[in-house]
Amino acid sequence: MPKRTRVIIIGAGGRDFHNFNVYYRDNPDYDVVAFTASQIPGVERRRYPPVLAGKLYPEGIPILPESELGNIIKNYHVDEVVLSYSDLLYENVGHILSVALANGASFKILSPRETMLTSFRPLLAVTAVRTGAGKSTVSRAVVKELLHRGIKPAPIRHPMAYGNLEEMIVQIFRTYEDLDRWKVSIEEREEYEQYIRLGLPVLAGVDYGKVLREAEKLGNIVLWDGGNNDFPFYRFDYMITVADAMRPGHEVGSFPGEVNTIMADAVIVNKVSQAGKENVSKVVNNIRRINPKAKISLADMEVKVDKPELVEGKKVIVIEDSPSVTHGGLPYGAGYVAAKKYGASEIVDPRKYAVGVIKELYSKYTHMKEVLPSTGYTEQQLHDLEETINRSEADAIVLGSPADVTRLIKINKPVARVTWELAIREGPSISELIDEFLERVRSKQ
Repeated sequence: MPKRTRVIIIGAGGRDFHNFNVYYRDNPDYDVVAFTASQIPGVERRRYPPVLAGKLYPEGIPILPESELGNIIKNYHVDEVVLSYSDLLYENVGHILSVALANGASFKILSPRETMLTSFRPLLAVTAVRTGAGKSTVSRAVVKELLHRGIKPAPIRHPMAYGNLEEMIVQIFRTYEDLDRWKVSIEEREEYEQYIRLGLPVLAGVDYGKVLREAEKLGNIVLWDGGNNDFPFYRFDYMITVADAMRPGHEVGSFPGEVNTIMADAVIVNKVSQAGKENVSKVVNNIRRINPKAKISLADMEVKVDKPELVEGKKVIVIEDSPSVTHGGLPYGAGYVAAKKYGASEIVDPRKYAVGVIKELYSKYTHMKEVLPSTGYTEQQLHDLEETINRSEADAIVLGSPADVTRLIKINKPVARVTWELAIREGPSISELIDEFLERVRSKQ
């Protein structure tokens, strides 16, 4: 019998498991000896369970810290390292590649063609070039336009497989009570709540073949709502990619953000008023250079707070969604913009009040200064977030996270919630992009 190729899949609780399910599970040519975990604090030292791993892995597969990659390659006699997560700059990809090669393993990235599944429903994908570009704002605008036309989409969200993997093979969230029942993290709530507020179920999980079968029962079309800057798990009829004018160059300098830029039918360049003409021109020119056929729209996120009297003239702590301001690299988000717009007298620096994992994140992500990441993947991390907030000397909280964190932690200060909506400033509207998507679907029938 020929020797099986020994593989490590390096990931972050999402793409890694999908790649295993569609490419390596039940494949006798490979022996996946371990996953590694990165980006998300506290989700390593688990096992991918046998019920998901398949007949070749009766004891499941260990999930180990990526920080130990070199030793894992040597100890497990690994032949091949497979990169399976997103939101990386090319220098990060090069570093991982170098660690693999230096320790004797080959390096591999599976392509969209090798990992995309096919739906019998029309499929529209929304992706981004980096976390925090405003993709969820675009997804929400797309859903509202479809509903306005009497078309019911079934949104599938990129996985955030941080809990009990065996219990979350397929998840359907219809109500806030479903979020509580599944004990989802703040990051998951940040992505799911907008669909619940619109009256739509949103699907996620670990096995995205099974997730797709359920979505096809629930909608006229399937909407892929991508996470980070990952490319879709499904073959799409039309794809909208969101670029960030505040981070020019990431549309061609991030992985796999550049992949999404090249594959896009339309690119929405977001935050243009905030970024300025020079940055916008750089982004637009980069898009035209690598994807001259893409439609390009320029847009902003119009920010509002529900209780402006809590912000004007007050000392505030700003909470932003964690992935955007941690591994996404943003110094701030909509919460900070709202605090400035509505006249806060001071944006309090949370670092001196930080405890536990929050304090660790400030050490790891030194670009964060005047904002507090909404990190809460475990009970202890939620406690650390709560204590950091309550120790701070501020009059109020400006909540820039889309999730209602007050359902999870007890805050001793009043909260002003931030909302934002997409505003197209130039180029094709969302309605025009949906027209193009529907025309493409009709032409294939």
